[in-house]
Amino acid sequence: MKVFTQSVNFNADSELIKFVEKKVESLVKFHDKIVDAEVFLKVQNTSDKENKITEVKINIPGSELIVKRETKTFEEGINSAVDNLKRQLKRSKEKHRDSLIS
Repeated sequence: MKVFTQSVNFNADSELIKFVEKKVESLVKFHDKIVDAEVFLKVQNTSDKENKITEVKINIPGSELIVKRETKTFEEGINSAVDNLKRQLKRSKEKHRDSLIS
């Protein structure tokens, strides 16, 4: 699976990029037909502590799953988004399996 990572309004260091790729690639365990993933890391210029926006888009045949999180750190955002995507991928796979049975 290819993981495309874009950082907006800042330069992401290689450690953060590796962390993102490792986390997102772990989703393959939950759905074997993931085409690719796009990750957008954005920093908002606000006084708010939760100014890091993490957006993960997973492309699977027939649809795409998108999760967006606003958190204090990108790691926190990625962890939360990946957990949510795991549930969505399981649900999507079950729906697909159910449609094949009926």
